[in-house]
Amino acid sequence: MSSSSAGKHARTGVAADQPSVPEPSFAEQARTLMYLGRVGSLSTLSRKQPGFPFGSVMPYGVDERGRPVFLISTMAMHTQNLQADPRASLLVTRADGEGDRLGASRVTVLGKVFVVGEPELAAVRKLYLASYPNSKYWVDYEDFSFYCMEVADVYYVGGFGVMGWVPASEYGRAHPDPLAEAAGEILQHMNTDHKDALILLARQFAGIEAQAAAMTSVDRLGFHLKLETHEGMRGTRIAFLREVGDPSEARKVLVEMVHQARQR
Repeated sequence: MSSSSAGKHARTGVAADQPSVPEPSFAEQARTLMYLGRVGSLSTLSRKQPGFPFGSVMPYGVDERGRPVFLISTMAMHTQNLQADPRASLLVTRADGEGDRLGASRVTVLGKVFVVGEPELAAVRKLYLASYPNSKYWVDYEDFSFYCMEVADVYYVGGFGVMGWVPASEYGRAHPDPLAEAAGEILQHMNTDHKDALILLARQFAGIEAQAAAMTSVDRLGFHLKLETHEGMRGTRIAFLREVGDPSEARKVLVEMVHQARQR
């Protein structure tokens, strides 16, 4: 199960008896998760215990190619490890307030980490400070430097049974989903104010009768629902009537879909 090109769509992870519904590729989902995550678990190779991984909680920024950048001190153990061996990985998980953490999406980015050179330094500094304004208080300390990971490979897990390797070239060409920053607000709005509409959408567009429904994710191509049915809990994905480019378009399409469902 892997993404073979940036233009192809990933598995939906819905029940086998449901038709496949397009969704963003693993590369796009990995880029979106990296864009939203901002704090991950950095694993370096221990200098004190050769061959052993050394884990660190690590804030990061992301440049236009999806490369994670770090602002780290020479006093930190992970920095000393990187100076001895630049190979590392960064694990980023989606914040999920409910359910099994193993069912949440996550991405592991592998590569070599190097000090950012002078040509890129100004841009990296700007993007990092935009993500972490408080770092202005120590960014100019002599022992702090910016580092960047040159991505060699990416492994994405979208939940149970949905996983695959993403070539670094595909990851670098992909873009975060246009609904990434607004997704939480959309989910809250739909799950709080439009529970009946979600049940109606499940019936009309997925052919599933449900007593309760909750939207669990949304992207430019559609959304996932968690449904309570007479047979138990089910998941389904429903495609938008057309691809959306921003939250306003998503709202318009959802309104159209609910209107269609009510007419039928």
